[in-house]
Amino acid sequence: MERKVRVRFAPSPTGPLHIGGARTALYNYLFARQHGGEMILRIEDTDSQRFVPGAEEYINESLAWLGIGIDEGVKEGGSYGPYRQSERRDIYRKHVQQLLDSGKAYIAFDTPEELDAARQSTPNFQYDASTRMNMRNSLSMDKEEVDKLIADGTKYVVRFKIEPGRAVVVDDMLRGEVTIKSDILDDKVLYKSADDLPTYHLANIVDDHLMEVSHVIRGEEWLPSAPLHVLLYEAFGWTDTMPRFVHLPLLLKPDGKGKLSKRDGDRLGFPVFPLEWHDPKSGEISSGYREKGYLPDAVVNFLALLGWNPGDDTEIMSMDELIKKFSFDHCSRAGAKFAFEKGKWFNHTYIQEKSDEELAQLFMPVLAQEGVDTTNFTPDYIAKATGMVKGRVNFIGELWDNAKFFFCAPDCYDAKSVKKRWTEGMGGIMKELTDVLDEFDDFTSDEIEPRVLGWIEEKGYHLGNVMNAFRLAVVGECKGPHMFNITALLGKEETLSRIHTAVSRLGYGPANAE
Repeated sequence: MERKVRVRFAPSPTGPLHIGGARTALYNYLFARQHGGEMILRIEDTDSQRFVPGAEEYINESLAWLGIGIDEGVKEGGSYGPYRQSERRDIYRKHVQQLLDSGKAYIAFDTPEELDAARQSTPNFQYDASTRMNMRNSLSMDKEEVDKLIADGTKYVVRFKIEPGRAVVVDDMLRGEVTIKSDILDDKVLYKSADDLPTYHLANIVDDHLMEVSHVIRGEEWLPSAPLHVLLYEAFGWTDTMPRFVHLPLLLKPDGKGKLSKRDGDRLGFPVFPLEWHDPKSGEISSGYREKGYLPDAVVNFLALLGWNPGDDTEIMSMDELIKKFSFDHCSRAGAKFAFEKGKWFNHTYIQEKSDEELAQLFMPVLAQEGVDTTNFTPDYIAKATGMVKGRVNFIGELWDNAKFFFCAPDCYDAKSVKKRWTEGMGGIMKELTDVLDEFDDFTSDEIEPRVLGWIEEKGYHLGNVMNAFRLAVVGECKGPHMFNITALLGKEETLSRIHTAVSRLGYGPANAE
């Protein structure tokens, strides 16, 4: 009988969720949903020294923003909890004892100083079958001495006993069968008495088994630990329930070689975290995709295509489409360069596909932040203003720079445009223009544009200079959407008021910007 698909995303709360981790979570989610399975969020907080307050909440909020639904976890609950590893101590103790009783693990009392001395005296020292009998552990010591040390409270670790001469096969859905010789593996630490917590290796295996995880989808950096995990499944007698492994390719620097890091984002000006992160220790603030004005759907689409393709040239895909098309058959084994400029393209495309009304809702917080009282404008006005400029932006925040003149009359004028366009006598020409515009009560009339252009031609004025001066007076600079679409939305009273103000400030002849 085929097992139900159950995957897990298991981050450590040691800081913000890296965008590479977000991609791993996304691939887990796509695979689970495609197969009608379930996704678990497990918090791996066994490294108490590296715990960072707020990191767990940040991880949950990031996944929720991206639309990655969690079926079981600390917040959601479930039948396989607790989902925070620090709350599963009793479970781990039981399994540590099981390995000790079966002779698959042993207790080691080596101090950090003793381990350093061994490394210095033995080239390429590794704690394994060739060295373990020379160290201080329950294999090399009498039982009475071991019991006394434990009774005296001496700190110890439990190490997994790796037998040499084995060919360990890791069945990876992306990389095929990967065979590793056990001789190169060391006797990994599984448990530390100092904090009564297991290491990643033991906790990971025990939890995956007890939570009935069918597929372990994680980053390539965990591939070296996979042989140990296979051996642990064997040691516990769980080979029938061993999950299928998938080790995803790394996200690489946009330029040069190596793994994508926060420094790359700082250097090239793009976020490497889904949300803005405030470091509680240093106070440093790191930028996030959400706060930079990215849409979550665009980020998901962008991330999905970093190391995977749908088998054709399709680029724009919703979450539902990604779920239908996702397959590890089209995943790359090689690392994927983090093409952050492509991420901007995705965001621009998704912004264009939003309705004007949807974008207006996203723009509202930006308007409020800029001090605009949105109650002074109708929802239809804000939507039309947004729609007129959305083709010019990559991010929601950029809407303000492109649309602010719809909400605030200019209080200064672009100096270069004034010098070039507010030529001798232009103030008088603008006064004439107000007379032409004053003929119309309805500024949405299609007749306004041909009437103004006809007037310019009749007068023999320079079309470019007049229209750019007109734009300068209304907008404050020589850029923006079609001029008569702007005035149609602003209305007659506001348009004429802005022209009169410009003439008053810039005068009738050549002028300097205020």
